[in-house]
Amino acid sequence: MESEIAFLACLFLVGFVYASVGHGGASGYLAMMALFGVSPMLMKPSALLLNLFVSSVSFIQFYRAGYFRWEKFWPFAGASIPLAFVGALIPLSDTFYRKLLAVCLLLVIVRMLWTIRGRQEESRPIPLGAGLLTGGVIGVLSGMIGIGGGIILSPIMLIFKWARLKEVAATSALFIFVNSLSGLFGLLSQGYAPEPSLYGWIGAAFAGGILGGYFGSHRFNVPTLRYLLAAGVGVACVKLIFT
Repeated sequence: MESEIAFLACLFLVGFVYASVGHGGASGYLAMMALFGVSPMLMKPSALLLNLFVSSVSFIQFYRAGYFRWEKFWPFAGASIPLAFVGALIPLSDTFYRKLLAVCLLLVIVRMLWTIRGRQEESRPIPLGAGLLTGGVIGVLSGMIGIGGGIILSPIMLIFKWARLKEVAATSALFIFVNSLSGLFGLLSQGYAPEPSLYGWIGAAFAGGILGGYFGSHRFNVPTLRYLLAAGVGVACVKLIFT
């Protein structure tokens, strides 16, 4: 009972922190599931389902605040949506899945600890070819691992100055939603059925996402929580590598 409460608290924290920057939190949910010994068979579909709820509420908050730009979204989503479906159909052994997830979580830690400083410059147009290629690669990985891909897309958009920080958050939130939905449809086509325990998990993550999306879209910063979450993800990463 105590471990279940601790797990739900972790899901709430993940939902809050990730939604505050426009993310769904799948990589964080997967890290917490690894820490609490959830079966790899349940990890991917569970994370995608949680992603749908948290990324949707995060997107709504950033959209209402006026940060969403269609031209920043569709070049990536055009290729990522079908390829996330394909990626979800690719069979992976438990061992390979754990190692692939560990690599992904290492990138997550870097992203969490990396903050953008200084004044935001004007954004550049997204080249169509680069957008489709980036979205396609992220889409396949998203489907394979069980994430929405925003944790990968966000730093790429910032590095190439394809959008301002809040615009990146809005774009990532919707990008995560459509990829998660596509990947989940791929799993459903193979006969996946949600576990009853997921309803409690969804409630915890969704509650955190509502608060995180609201505060994140209204200039709220959560550096301390982000560092704590990065530490938790690091522990999960070590566990995945050595087990």
